[in-house]
Amino acid sequence: MSGLAKRRLPAKLLLLLMLTNISESGVHLCAPDSVTLEESSKANITITSSFPVTQSAVLHLNVTYSSKWNYSSIITVPEQVLLPVNATSVSFDVKSHDVGQVTTYLLSNNSDLNSFPVRIRFMVVHSQALSVISQVIGWIYFLAWSVSFYPQVWENWRRKSVVGLNFDFLALNLTGFIAYSVFNIGLFWVPYIKEEFLKRNPNGINPVSANDVFFSLHAVLLCLIYASQAVVYERGGQKVSCTALLLLLIGWTFALVSLFLAVAKQISWLVYLYYFSYIKLAVTLVKYVPQVYMNYKRQSTDGWSIGNVLLDFTGGILSILQMILQSYNNEEWRLIFGDPTKFGLGLFSVVFDIIFMAQHYCLYRQPAQYEAVAEQQED
Repeated sequence: MSGLAKRRLPAKLLLLLMLTNISESGVHLCAPDSVTLEESSKANITITSSFPVTQSAVLHLNVTYSSKWNYSSIITVPEQVLLPVNATSVSFDVKSHDVGQVTTYLLSNNSDLNSFPVRIRFMVVHSQALSVISQVIGWIYFLAWSVSFYPQVWENWRRKSVVGLNFDFLALNLTGFIAYSVFNIGLFWVPYIKEEFLKRNPNGINPVSANDVFFSLHAVLLCLIYASQAVVYERGGQKVSCTALLLLLIGWTFALVSLFLAVAKQISWLVYLYYFSYIKLAVTLVKYVPQVYMNYKRQSTDGWSIGNVLLDFTGGILSILQMILQSYNNEEWRLIFGDPTKFGLGLFSVVFDIIFMAQHYCLYRQPAQYEAVAEQQED
């Protein structure tokens, strides 16, 4: 028996330490971070505590932000709710009136409760159905943009050649997606950055989601595959131009100088990450130009996959459509410009994709003259 008691002792000590930690840290409140309602609807909100309170607690719903000057025109919430003794949860009703956003913090002077306030963000939209449609569109354009990389890989493999695929585009595209990945990873995975974002935007929602991270990392991988194909396949004497190398040098120098400023605490790490998103946006502005010029110079789009263009065009159109639907549903048209990188990706991709489609289907439908001559000689 004595041996059994010795074996049980560590478990008892562990349980005692856990209870002590709970007592020292206080009771934690938990509530939904975000609640979405339609106009003129009701919702029941439940607040839970991590441990029963030893005395009743009054929870005040302190409104800190409203998209309209009078938050009661958007929603009706109680000023306070009572959490009874020994209770672990309490519920209250919310009624929506008009489209808008309201942010509240739960506050209490109860000594049992943890001092950290809990935020609840209420969003009233025109239609929940539109919210679902917007999410579906988001996944469709995410898939379209992700799959759009593969037709070019297939085209290169089929021809065993990268002639017609501009190397400046490859280099700029790789740099752009590396920068975009750094931005997405920082805002999605780094707790300090996420906390800094919420401090600067207490009423905002993190603009980076899991599919954004996957998309950017997937894009980097496919760009590296492009680069490896450029090494092993026929390239026709192509190389990265001095202009592209200069642009890359400027971009990475800007990133390096910004890193030193962040380390020296002259700028915040959040600002440093946003600089990477601007690098990606700048790359998107110029990366297609060399390919457009190369097609014009060769009077041909041979080697440049039209499948890539069509999927990219689909993703860009759906991306813009989603932002328009979200802006209408929330009556927040500034949402379109709230994520400049995402909006820029969609807009500029669509513009250049239209140019590529015009080149492929209208301007250069016939093979270039030198290609036709080469085919005749082979025959």
